[in-house]
Amino acid sequence: MFTFVLAIHIIAAIAMVGLILIQHGKGADAGASFGSGAAGTVFGAAGSANFLTRATAILATIFFITSLALGWYAQRQAADQLRLDVPAAASAPAPAPAE
Repeated sequence: MFTFVLAIHIIAAIAMVGLILIQHGKGADAGASFGSGAAGTVFGAAGSANFLTRATAILATIFFITSLALGWYAQRQAADQLRLDVPAAASAPAPAPAE
């Protein structure tokens, strides 16, 4: 389960970086009105911004949830290692003393 959550976390992080780099800054919208070619994109002039913003928000949510899950798992692993009441070995009976 840990490996699966870690894989989703890494994929979401890489995809989020890619989507953020693709997006235009706020100053790029002014250039679109003067014919910089943004109106001819697949999503239209405003459609790409909405799609990329929503996709980034979804990936950020997935990244946040997997970060919390990985943190919870690491905390649980650390707590299990520091317990004094749980024996380190499996609960096997001790060998009888030799006579």
